[in-house]
Amino acid sequence: MPHSSDSSDSSSFSQSPPPSKQDSSDDMRKVQRREKNRIAAQKSRLRQTQKADTLHLESEDLERQNAALRREIKQLTEEMKHFTSMLSSHEPLCSILTSPPPPPEVLYATHAFHQPHISSPRFQH
Repeated sequence: MPHSSDSSDSSSFSQSPPPSKQDSSDDMRKVQRREKNRIAAQKSRLRQTQKADTLHLESEDLERQNAALRREIKQLTEEMKHFTSMLSSHEPLCSILTSPPPPPEVLYATHAFHQPHISSPRFQH
């Protein structure tokens, strides 16, 4: 009895009724569903790959921008140090800083504002 299960399987297979139209259409639907699923999975993997590639390119671009901004910060910091040094050396010699400020009316006297005559009846009393 070493192959009794095999012989019963083969006998049950040979004794099974021929596939009906229903079984055949179910098999076709399974095959179509599997194919559709395979295509959907393939598209999904492709989208994931494209998304990863896009993120990688975006990351590289942001790294370049970051490096450029760091260089600009360094340059502006050096420029600020230079101007701070110039201001420090100028302050002791500056006559404007040592004299008292002019009164406000002197500052604003040259900027007199002229209002045109308003002829609207709404503004007449």
